[in-house]
Amino acid sequence: MRRRQALDEAMTSYTKLERDLADNIELIELGEQEDDGGVVAEAEAALKALKSEAQKREVAALLSGEADSNDSYLEIHAGAGGTESQDWAQMLMRMYSRWAERRGFKVETIGISQGEEAGIKSASLLIKGPSAYGWLKSESGVHRLVRISPFDSAARRHTSFASVSAFPVIDESIDITIEDKDVRIDTYRASGAGGQHVNTTDSAVRITHVPTGIVVQCQNERSQHKNRATAWAMLRARLYEAELQRREEEAQAEAAAKSEIGWGHQIRSYVLQPYQMVKDLRTGVESSNPSAVLDGDIDAFIEAALAQRVHGDGGQQVEDLE
Repeated sequence: MRRRQALDEAMTSYTKLERDLADNIELIELGEQEDDGGVVAEAEAALKALKSEAQKREVAALLSGEADSNDSYLEIHAGAGGTESQDWAQMLMRMYSRWAERRGFKVETIGISQGEEAGIKSASLLIKGPSAYGWLKSESGVHRLVRISPFDSAARRHTSFASVSAFPVIDESIDITIEDKDVRIDTYRASGAGGQHVNTTDSAVRITHVPTGIVVQCQNERSQHKNRATAWAMLRARLYEAELQRREEEAQAEAAAKSEIGWGHQIRSYVLQPYQMVKDLRTGVESSNPSAVLDGDIDAFIEAALAQRVHGDGGQQVEDLE
């Protein structure tokens, strides 16, 4: 039913765009025949608005993958560098949370590991909203920050790294078989805020899938049973996303860069000093306003990356989107 509704909306919007285009072209022709500049100007303004709407619909049409319509898990991990990278990981967590809120999506924190002095070592978020995974899937990779460190008394410039991974939430109708012998389950005490209960019971759950090395963990519930259920759901989602990724890499060589998320596989650089610039290293899209980007204004980067994945010609698609 959700798929049908999405198709109905897409077809209705396309039909309306087509009708409005024809109507306004006819108005321009009529205005020119009657030498009515007001009618021509009004129709031209309407056409500009239609162009903007068509571009939005074009981007939405890129979300046609098997799991693009699903909700999304988002994991953020600080790289090497201690407090610097942990603070950067927290900045990214805020950036994606703000981006989701702008879209009216719901954000839930499933698990978080706080840094010793500041920031976070890692965080797992659940982002619920229309096509959340479709929008976020191109954000998987390594994000690099260059800035004057607020933690360095000598005010030196530091480079920090953090990795981001997105994978789709899947429903029970998708069969993912996991052998008991292939997993290791650990329970431990949750860290961070939560009161006495969090500090005195082993309610947090970590599941390791030995064949793939995938590790998931959940600590947001007081009940170990609920945390275990959520961790299992996350593991199934991770394995499903790994299969989707394998298929995509076989079908399209351009997607091979996503096959490994290591510190050498950077997708975007955020420079705050000595100049201000955010640049996507895959598509070439840039912004001279890092403050806005870190406040969640990342649609231009996401749209260009999606276009590149579908068309393989990111530069032209970016130009079209602009």
